[in-house]
Amino acid sequence: MFSKVWKKIQQGDFSPIYLLVGTEHYFFDETIRRIKESLNKDGETDILYFDLDEVPVQHVIEEADTIPFFTDRKLIIAKNASFLKATEKGKEKIDHDLKAFESWVQHPSETAITIFIAPYEKLDERKKVTKLMKEKALLLEAKPLEGNDLVVWVKSTVGNEQKVMTDEAVARLIETVGQDLVQLQSEIHKMATYVGEQQEITKSDVELLMTRTLEQDAFQLLNAYLRGDTATALTVYHDLLRQKEEPIMLTALLASQIRLMSNVRYLQKKGYHAQAIAKQLKVNPYRVKLIVESRQKVGEDRLLEVLHRLAGADYQLKTSSGRRERILELFLMNRL
Repeated sequence: MFSKVWKKIQQGDFSPIYLLVGTEHYFFDETIRRIKESLNKDGETDILYFDLDEVPVQHVIEEADTIPFFTDRKLIIAKNASFLKATEKGKEKIDHDLKAFESWVQHPSETAITIFIAPYEKLDERKKVTKLMKEKALLLEAKPLEGNDLVVWVKSTVGNEQKVMTDEAVARLIETVGQDLVQLQSEIHKMATYVGEQQEITKSDVELLMTRTLEQDAFQLLNAYLRGDTATALTVYHDLLRQKEEPIMLTALLASQIRLMSNVRYLQKKGYHAQAIAKQLKVNPYRVKLIVESRQKVGEDRLLEVLHRLAGADYQLKTSSGRRERILELFLMNRL
């Protein structure tokens, strides 16, 4: 759907109203970028931004109906169209004049292109305004890409950088970053710049350049502790301390990792596969994959014991006035 609309935009074939719905912000940014680029072929374009969590929609209507002075058409971007989703009565942030808006939607301005962004998973289909917008506006659903669609997108984005990426490298990149297209695009550009004149981006390049996250370090630390590798656990811990990470925060992160492990094991027993578990728990698929494929099958009782010990360390950290980094260090040295 997006590729067809983008092709029309490139040809200067615009809709007066666009409705962008979903959680994948890459599609919002890319659609807006392409509209700007196409409009600017005829000279500079007036661009106006509105946050509908801060101003009523009638301000957007008034601006759209005001004839531009220096260009044939102006571009209006209205984000956070929360009046299209379900909200509790009396808890709306802004008083939007929806009757006036519904009337305008049926006869939009011919001198403005107005983009409404609704960065939500679902809209309230029962609302008259939602039904009208879906009927009159050009609706684009920005859903996260999955499976082969995501692989194809990655390879296409790599191709735009005049590079190719091995299948192993693509898989490793997606496993580590997840499905966030904005972050994936940023990492691809970084890798393409790094390899220079080299045509191919390999798995080794991905592993070398991927930014390590605090969660990944915490996972490595916890795994080392669970398998009794005190030396590795302490090495990772001291590295984190040098990066100015706080022991209290690290304790909370380790506890979160244990709860994730426990939940993954539970869903595995229920017959869920890794991708489904990641979706159910709303976490990076790579984190789930590491737990599922881990040779360490830590039992539930052992995980609960570690969680109990962490709770004790957390209490000590919050009540001690001494060297707090020593408390978590002693926890890691005290093997199960």
